Amino acid sequence: MESFIKFTNQSQGRDRIFRTTQYACAFIKYLLRNKAARQELVKKLQSLESNMSSGRKLFRLGNTVNAVDAAKRTLRLSDPVLRFCLTVANINRALYFVCDNVLWARNVGLIRDIDKERWSFNASRCYYFSLVMSLTRDVYVITQIMVLRARQRRHQQKVDQNQNDHRDVASVLVPKLDAFLFLLYESLKSNPPVVLDTVKNLCDLFIPLDRLGIYQTNAGVVGFCGLVSSLLGILSVVRPTLKITP
Repeated sequence: MESFIKFTNQSQGRDRIFRTTQYACAFIKYLLRNKAARQELVKKLQSLESNMSSGRKLFRLGNTVNAVDAAKRTLRLSDPVLRFCLTVANINRALYFVCDNVLWARNVGLIRDIDKERWSFNASRCYYFSLVMSLTRDVYVITQIMVLRARQRRHQQKVDQNQNDHRDVASVLVPKLDAFLFLLYESLKSNPPVVLDTVKNLCDLFIPLDRLGIYQTNAGVVGFCGLVSSLLGILSVVRPTLKITP
């Protein structure tokens, strides 16, 4: 109970709950779309989904400042690839939140003379670029881990060869592709935060891809991917050790 209270006291935790509810409604609504007897339930789910989306926009009002501050921090990273990927990702997140805040102001009537579709499209585009750069970071981190493990394995093989004075049989029998896949599996197995972040970003990517028309699926796929991503997001908040750094 204490961990749940701590989780719900965080604005990020409340946003994750709202997001999970929003995409769960979207997914269930898609599954029930052709059932005439469930139309009343579908309307309720539609209303709940809309309310969750509006609530999340309210939670995100201060996130632009957080994203800009995160971009300033990532500019100080020593690794040039991580510095570039994360800084660009955070800048795009900041721009996404600006568009999102404008859309919220438009929905509540504070601003009227704006093109809602254009701002929504720009928000999706910024979100898309942010996810692409985050995924690039994930691939880079995975590659670095694989290179490190490959070096460790080669070193161990050399030690074994010096001791046994013969070649490692496994290195001869295992095909290169199988060896690569096994190395990838070992690398991911030993780094759950990287796996979690990669799967989460891949699931999130389907959302802007569909909205931008780059790769259109359907509301069911978007709802399911958003739901999976939201659950993984909750897991990373509940267990900070599963959150990738930097």
